[in-house]
Amino acid sequence: MTTLNALDSIDAGSPLATPVPTDDAPLDGFRIGVTSHRRSRDLIEALERRGASVLHAPALKIAPVQEDVTLIEDTKTIIAAKPDICIATTAYGMRRWCEAADSFGIGEQLLDVLAACRMFVRGPKARGAVRAAGLADVGISSDETTATLVDMLLHEGVRGKTVAVQLHGYTDVRQLERLRMSGATVLTVTPYRWVKPDGEDKLPRLIEAACSGDLDVLTFTSAPAVDAMWSTAHEMGMYRQLIEALKTQVTVAAVGPVTAQPLIDAGLSPLIPDRYRMGALIRLVTEHLALNHVRRLDTPSGHIELRGRCLRINGSVVELAPAPLLLLRALLGAGGAVLSRESLSDLLELRGSVHALDMTVSRLRSSLPDGKLVETVVKRGYRLRV
Repeated sequence: MTTLNALDSIDAGSPLATPVPTDDAPLDGFRIGVTSHRRSRDLIEALERRGASVLHAPALKIAPVQEDVTLIEDTKTIIAAKPDICIATTAYGMRRWCEAADSFGIGEQLLDVLAACRMFVRGPKARGAVRAAGLADVGISSDETTATLVDMLLHEGVRGKTVAVQLHGYTDVRQLERLRMSGATVLTVTPYRWVKPDGEDKLPRLIEAACSGDLDVLTFTSAPAVDAMWSTAHEMGMYRQLIEALKTQVTVAAVGPVTAQPLIDAGLSPLIPDRYRMGALIRLVTEHLALNHVRRLDTPSGHIELRGRCLRINGSVVELAPAPLLLLRALLGAGGAVLSRESLSDLLELRGSVHALDMTVSRLRSSLPDGKLVETVVKRGYRLRV
């Protein structure tokens, strides 16, 4: 569900587009939060090309390889252990692992060890990275989850075997424990670690925007980014407020089930594409907003279209302040039915103030090309003239 607060100066994306929406700008009028660091430019540009206004606040960034001593030590341990099985979970992680090993002069040793063991991959992208490194895999997860891979290994038996697992920044501890409990020696390597990004004020500002309803959608492409947002919200004393906003006002979207899990654990119901890819995520967000958050109504005052915060009457943009815009959205949703003063007062959080409600209605009428669009129904409430 979206809300209708005005844009402010924290927008890091392009200005809100004003041309009449076309098939090329299906996100015109909507504001979307992006929390990713890696490949964020690709996501932002794709959203902006579709007409969205984007607020970018990377929750985390990946630490430079040169600073990651642990990565090299874990790689040397795996080379020395000569594992029987290796699990590759992500394409980026696999590539980064090989590149890091090369940079420290142990790349060939790593490839020799991986070539001698049985490689399992979590999905098609990881398979592509494994094969690009000149290696071959013997099994792939049917649903791109580590849990399914572990099911496969436990079915064939791992007792007495050494299993190397390339982690992907968000450790599924339960799957590692399942392997250990079944008698395997488990070694792990994390080719990328998450650290706080530069410009640490951006994430608090994104949280404030979500809590004030100044976003339509909040996107996540990694589970650690979700955890980082929860941690920052706790530090700000706004965690409960943020969760409530994401339940009632802002749509949450995750690129896949691994990313979605900490959102689900918090009681949210994120959008998750069938294919766990950025392009599929963008399509799902676009379809969801078009289906659920575009309001259109033909009235004697003209054709009304409301998309996010962008109101058009007969194709012309009409600027409204946040409260009148929220009021108009409710009236549009009623489609000409009467909304009581009590319900509108609750919606606007006016605590039953009749005067404050009447003032908001007056501001709405004065901002519209035809103030008669909003009708007063004596002793009952307000409605749109249809």
